[in-house]
Amino acid sequence: MLLGIHHVAIIASDYPRSRHFYTEILGLRVIHEVYRDTRHSWKLDLALPDGSQVELFSFPAPPPRPSRPEAQGLRHLAFRVDDLDAAVARLTAAGVACESIRVDEYTGKRFTFFADPDDLPLELYAA
Repeated sequence: MLLGIHHVAIIASDYPRSRHFYTEILGLRVIHEVYRDTRHSWKLDLALPDGSQVELFSFPAPPPRPSRPEAQGLRHLAFRVDDLDAAVARLTAAGVACESIRVDEYTGKRFTFFADPDDLPLELYAA
């Protein structure tokens, strides 16, 4: 039986830039970071407060993956936040563009989208 999401894995085109984004701008806590010589790849494990994790990888010359318009596969990664307005203000102050806040017509919850350095669609969803 599934108990929840353990982690989401992301391959970055520019590891230092993405590491900065996920740790400094989004504020995810570093659990472990290692350079894997045999794969010429960094692996960074990042923690969210609920215990789930984001794994950030670097690989030599990863192929681009289309994310828009509505490409097949993972559509986006959504983060739950307590204060959507404060989260958007923090991202905006860090130079991250956010879409206008919308309301989910089915749940009545507020949300917005933004992108990581590789244009991966990310969402903030009000708890």
